Amino acid sequence: MKYAREFITSTVVGGLFIVVPVYLAALLLLKGMKSVAVLVRPIAVLVPDWIPAEGLLSLVLVLALCFLVGAVVRTPSGRAARERMEVVFFERLPGYGLLRSLTQRLAGDDEERTWQPALVDIEDALVPAFVIEELDDGRFTVFVPSVPTPLAGAVYVLRRERVHLLDIPFTQAIRSVSRWGAGSKDLVAAMEKSDGLTDRRERETRTRESFQ
Repeated sequence: MKYAREFITSTVVGGLFIVVPVYLAALLLLKGMKSVAVLVRPIAVLVPDWIPAEGLLSLVLVLALCFLVGAVVRTPSGRAARERMEVVFFERLPGYGLLRSLTQRLAGDDEERTWQPALVDIEDALVPAFVIEELDDGRFTVFVPSVPTPLAGAVYVLRRERVHLLDIPFTQAIRSVSRWGAGSKDLVAAMEKSDGLTDRRERETRTRESFQ
């Protein structure tokens, strides 16, 4: 009974993290289309009535504005302005930082280092996890997702030696968790490859130091 209750709760929470941002984005899109409808109406009346020109033109205009804003925030000055706005306004909203990091990782933003895939040592097992941040003393804050809802889980602070960073796409790790662990062999292979490279670098470093 307890397992069923926890499973239902984690599944609902995970679903909310997906549904709510999509719903808000669709709501804002419709609101934007309604706001710019007055601008495209003079052009829409020139189009045959059987074509929903006003709605289509409003959608195109809103998407064009989103594209322009996205292009501006990619510039150095635009990025600085966006960061100031995030600090002053958006980061005060509960959960904004988490959703922003997750969205950027899903979009393939290589500059976003939050949610780095990893395998962590917990008790006698390797557990899929995501690194949230690195502490000043070298330890990591990691998020261990529940199966099969990657956005629900538990947070641990672990020593560096218990955290094995994985050089794999974020989406691959999420896919493995959401599929009840299917594909975990690829995560283990990535860990062994990463650990092998680390050991080799350490041996090379010790060899160079011995000759100095």
